[in-house]
Amino acid sequence: MDIDREHPEYVRRKAMRRVYRDLYAGGEQMKANAPDYLTRRQKEPGDVFGERLARVFYENYVGSIIDWYSATLFRREPQLTFDGPNDAGRAFFSAFTEDCDRKQTSLSDFFRKQLAEALVSGSSYILVDFPRVGEPAANRAEEDQRGASRAYLVAYKAEDLINWNEDEQGNLDWVVLRTRNLRQDGPDGKWYEETRWVIYDKEEFKIFRRVEGRVGEGRLGKLGIGELGTGEPAIGAGGVGAAGIGERGGTPELVASGRHALAGLKRVPLFSLEVSEGLWLMNKAALLQLEHFNKSNALGWALTMGLFAMPVVYSDRPWNQVVGESYYIQLAPGDRFGWTEPEGKVYQIAVDNLNQLKSEIYRVCYLMPQAWDAQATQSGASKLRDFTVTHEVLRAYGDAVKGTLKRLLRAIAAARQDGLTVDVAGLDEFDIGDFSSELDDAQRLLGLGVGSPTLRKEIFKRLAQKYLCDVRQELKDQIVKEIEEAAG
Repeated sequence: MDIDREHPEYVRRKAMRRVYRDLYAGGEQMKANAPDYLTRRQKEPGDVFGERLARVFYENYVGSIIDWYSATLFRREPQLTFDGPNDAGRAFFSAFTEDCDRKQTSLSDFFRKQLAEALVSGSSYILVDFPRVGEPAANRAEEDQRGASRAYLVAYKAEDLINWNEDEQGNLDWVVLRTRNLRQDGPDGKWYEETRWVIYDKEEFKIFRRVEGRVGEGRLGKLGIGELGTGEPAIGAGGVGAAGIGERGGTPELVASGRHALAGLKRVPLFSLEVSEGLWLMNKAALLQLEHFNKSNALGWALTMGLFAMPVVYSDRPWNQVVGESYYIQLAPGDRFGWTEPEGKVYQIAVDNLNQLKSEIYRVCYLMPQAWDAQATQSGASKLRDFTVTHEVLRAYGDAVKGTLKRLLRAIAAARQDGLTVDVAGLDEFDIGDFSSELDDAQRLLGLGVGSPTLRKEIFKRLAQKYLCDVRQELKDQIVKEIEEAAG
């Protein structure tokens, strides 16, 4: 198997995703890659284009929009319920929600970043893994004691999944993940670039590694540490440490292999968080953002040049005088002197067009209220209708996150054999101060006198989890348990 072979779909979207990532990041990353995006005028001198590149700026609307969506969706944490008699399993998931990746990242924060990644690249990927130990555990108690049952997550970008195949049912048959990282031989050693390929099928994994060569200070600065992925699954004893650094470059070497976390379920342990084409915000706004980038820089350059007006002398005589701030000119009685200055009509047209592009960026991203001009009049009903569209889009993102989260947590529970029923709710209301209306609705529903203890119990559980959305999962589980016992 050619481990570095790339899927045709990956190849088709590779250049596009690089552009999208620059547009999302903005700042110095966008300025460093500005020659790829700033349109050069026909026959424009190189020194003039270089000066325009040095003065380039970028108004990053789409990046702020994506961050707003991911932050607003997770204003309230998802409501997780784990039903079953296994207290040890519930204790594990309580700890898991507080630290899901062994980096002290909460489950909500982890998925917030994954959603932002999906809105930029169209999809993001999450790997489920378990710590690997040298010898298999004799029983479950020993497995828990050694930490072998402590599942954790690894985040991957869309660019990391370079090849895959699906079976007849559309499920992943196998995947190839590739990451590149900067490593160092030691505190005083030289930097080198390491490439890893991780191959998963439905039961086994293989990890290959290749060191590209030592990286000098100049090369390190060119690469940029922030541009290289860092997510990778842990490997057990005898992995990289036993393999050593090996040869610089050359054929990739196998450094680890074995059965993976979900081998017992016979499924690839990679989960995707995907959005539809219509909800892929960066894909909808990228061309508008690039057009705004070019026109705003053109207007900025024209305004700057307008501040350095050129003198104009109207005379029939030969002109050979030197003109400058420390000089003077001598004119004949019939001569005239003036300065070039644009009338400004094209400037106003450019400003209007920039405002239209800005509004269109917000409109295609379903943020209609921000798309309107601040001076434009809009009825209250119209504003409410526009916010309704935005909330429906947020609910669609919430459904996508909940679907991925359910599949992931249920797979972990099945792999651990906890015997718990896992469910995920929430991510459908986005005003933290809106609890009073929910409480009124619940009171009206209970006041109907429906003779269903299960309905009453579920209402109390839902209200408690919403009101205490930011407390520890362990405390939420205890409250739910007490409600269950009181209703029993």
